[in-house]
Amino acid sequence: MKSFYHIENEQLKQTSDKNAHIIVYTNIEEQEKLALIEKYELDQSDIDSIFDPDEVPRMEYENGRLFIIWKVPDNASMKDIIQFEVSSIGLIYTKGEVALIIPKGNLSLGGKEFRKMTTIFDFLLKVMLSTIRHYQSHLKAIKLIANEIETKLVVSMENKYLLQMFTIGESLIYYHNALEGNSTILVKLRYIAEKLKLNEEEIEYLEDVSIENQQAVKQASIYSSILSGLMDARGTIINNNMNILLKNLTVINVVFLPLNLIASIGGMSEFSEITRGIDWRISYSLFCLAMALIGWITWYILDRFHTTKKKN
Repeated sequence: MKSFYHIENEQLKQTSDKNAHIIVYTNIEEQEKLALIEKYELDQSDIDSIFDPDEVPRMEYENGRLFIIWKVPDNASMKDIIQFEVSSIGLIYTKGEVALIIPKGNLSLGGKEFRKMTTIFDFLLKVMLSTIRHYQSHLKAIKLIANEIETKLVVSMENKYLLQMFTIGESLIYYHNALEGNSTILVKLRYIAEKLKLNEEEIEYLEDVSIENQQAVKQASIYSSILSGLMDARGTIINNNMNILLKNLTVINVVFLPLNLIASIGGMSEFSEITRGIDWRISYSLFCLAMALIGWITWYILDRFHTTKKKN
């Protein structure tokens, strides 16, 4: 599906004019892929790269045509485990036209990022800036989610919160790699600014976008380092909580063990019947002595077995 836009009064306006200089492709079918290959002189591998979420950001410039694969954040998955992923979009820039190819979902083209535009290259930079700020909003959400899970981990003895932390850590690595790749694109754009015949305002705005992206890279790197550095400590907290629970259960068992022993000895009516001809003080004393002897022999055998196993 194609949508057409033009710049009017320094703002982006949607139009029905098929000769508009800004074209946005969404929900692309096979016929549209073939049309893109023919119109913009692309290879099949270029189209496939746009639809590959694992594709590395890259840029090609030849014969006055600029082709960019740019990484964007997907909408967060809020199922059993919250997950943040990235995908790719395609940007094609020629002297008189910009094409934006969105293979997955949709991209918001409203808001303050798409104001004060005078050229179609401004639109291209606005798309980049919009996705960078999308990354930044997700990074803020990741920080809040991580803090909330950390609070739950302090008192939790389950693995689900720890698994959620691992998933968030993995998402941060994907974000950091994507932002680093996008930084490379921005640096390359600055190198070919003269070939693209960018004016001073466009070059200045390109540098602003690059600075914004670098800030997002640093933010993702800091969050990732903090999360990975504290992961072991959080795992230790869960183990410690489990140890405290086992300790409490052990104390309860220790309290009730002698009570159970006394109750068991006192309720041995069969033993009293067997030892009817013997004074109960002697019979029960011998019984307690036999129990102590059996306990000591059992402990001795287990200790020897454990010592022998350690030596081997």
